[in-house]
Amino acid sequence: MNKKLVAALSGGAALVLALTGCGGGGDDDKKVNDWAKSVCDEVQPQLKKIQGANTAIQGAADEQDSKKLQQTDSKAFQEISESYGALAKAVNKAGPPPVDSGDKTQKQAVKELNATSGSYTKLKSAIDKLDTSDKSKFAQGLAGVADELDKLSKSGDQALRKLQEGKVGSAMAKQPGCQKPKTAGGATTQS
Repeated sequence: MNKKLVAALSGGAALVLALTGCGGGGDDDKKVNDWAKSVCDEVQPQLKKIQGANTAIQGAADEQDSKKLQQTDSKAFQEISESYGALAKAVNKAGPPPVDSGDKTQKQAVKELNATSGSYTKLKSAIDKLDTSDKSKFAQGLAGVADELDKLSKSGDQALRKLQEGKVGSAMAKQPGCQKPKTAGGATTQS
């Protein structure tokens, strides 16, 4: 019943991983590294929460009890929403990255992170409204939520990618806080 949601969530992992430091190389510009550290120190706990919520949804993929499935998904969407909100605050608090157009890049990333947070709040609300007493209606509603999640996972994460270009991306990639958290069981998501 929850498999479509899990598949959509796997696609959504790309959005999360957009924050896990991309690029390599090494520019030792202290200002850029200091900025990256200030953001990345806040990123890691949020990435772990998002990953944990995704794992909870995936773990409930075969759940037959509609009420339990609804509760698991609702809680996970709430945690993901809060995490994206915290990421927006971290990027906002760090200020503009010390690069050309840093102010614009920061504002776009904050706007996008807040929008993603709001989208997950809407998904939580949609899950909470589903009728769990009728398995057929619940499955249909769940499919609709999965479709919205799929759209969210495919929607633009351009601002996040822009945030990680050039010197800033190289600096973020070096920060442990911006590196993809290790999963407990070494599980990977398939897309």
